Amino acid sequence: MKKLVILGSGFAALTTIRRLRARGADADITVVSPRNELVYLPSLIWIPSGRRRGADLRMPLAGFFERQQVSWHRGAVQGVHDGGRRVVTDNGEIGNDYLVVATGGRYLRALPGIEHAIIPCEGIESAEAIRDRLAALDGGTVAVGFATNPQEPGAVRGGPMFEFLFGIDTLLRQQGRRDRFRLVFFNLSTEPGQRLGRSAVAKLLSHMARQGIETRLGHKMVRLEADRVVTDGGAFDADLILFMPGLTGPAWLEGSVLPRSPGGFVACDETCRVRGLERVFAAGDVGSYPGPDWMAKQAHQADLQADAVARNIAAELRGGGPPRHEFRTELACIVDTLDSGMLVYRRGSRNFTLPRSRLLHWAKRRFEERYLNTYR
Repeated sequence: MKKLVILGSGFAALTTIRRLRARGADADITVVSPRNELVYLPSLIWIPSGRRRGADLRMPLAGFFERQQVSWHRGAVQGVHDGGRRVVTDNGEIGNDYLVVATGGRYLRALPGIEHAIIPCEGIESAEAIRDRLAALDGGTVAVGFATNPQEPGAVRGGPMFEFLFGIDTLLRQQGRRDRFRLVFFNLSTEPGQRLGRSAVAKLLSHMARQGIETRLGHKMVRLEADRVVTDGGAFDADLILFMPGLTGPAWLEGSVLPRSPGGFVACDETCRVRGLERVFAAGDVGSYPGPDWMAKQAHQADLQADAVARNIAAELRGGGPPRHEFRTELACIVDTLDSGMLVYRRGSRNFTLPRSRLLHWAKRRFEERYLNTYR
């Protein structure tokens, strides 16, 4: 029986497992990750309002691994060597016949003073820190912004920042405190969120204007201070700074055999195969893939890439030859405002948005429930 090793236990890794088993892949599967749990990151946006607690978003995976006949190797990846056949962790080494890299990316921390900001999508603790800081403030300025990787502009996670911004605005209104707060959104681009499409950008900026959210757009970030955001277009005071820097690949790629893109990610082709290596694939935020400039780093795209990985490995295990299944590029998200949501969809030449409605907010919550039930 062939030995398949999957690095990571996030969206891409778990979808790879489900799709492989659904296709009848007969392989000895081992998952390598520091924790055998899934954190449902898309719902971090609801922690500041109390709609979700950290415990609601942590999904233990022991039962799922058992049902899928998967072994778990507890450890953090330190390197991949010997053409991908040998993985080094802080808890020993593991060999493989097939390797799937799905460890996710990491945030760039080059901006001076970034320690003064909360990076919301780093995890549950960050979202809880936003909740606690907001509760402790009697008023003041909340600044929200995001950036990208200059070497790979697609390595950005801007959608959640719009959701944190709009969610805070809604929360403060519900609490009767909005008049004591100034909300400021800042970004290098004059049209932030362009990957969503021009119509979506226009709607997002229009919503900010209606809600009295100030914008500081088109200015390069200089630094963050404990109580101030400084750009090349001027500075403004801030009592709470939420900032999402651009993404890059994990630090352990340095010195590994895996090829890297200019932005520091694992370089892959359209089938998610790692370039130049046999039986080595990548899915999710860890990789750099060919595609349109609007291709997003989001859970939905990670699932689509994982599906392609599973199709290719399952076919090869059946003697189907080299990888030929390409992943589908699709952007689908609901930009939530805590009490409503706006749907954005993009695939090929199709790009449309559905206006804000309460039904879309509830659809996002229903999707969360169904997704997590898969692993319960």
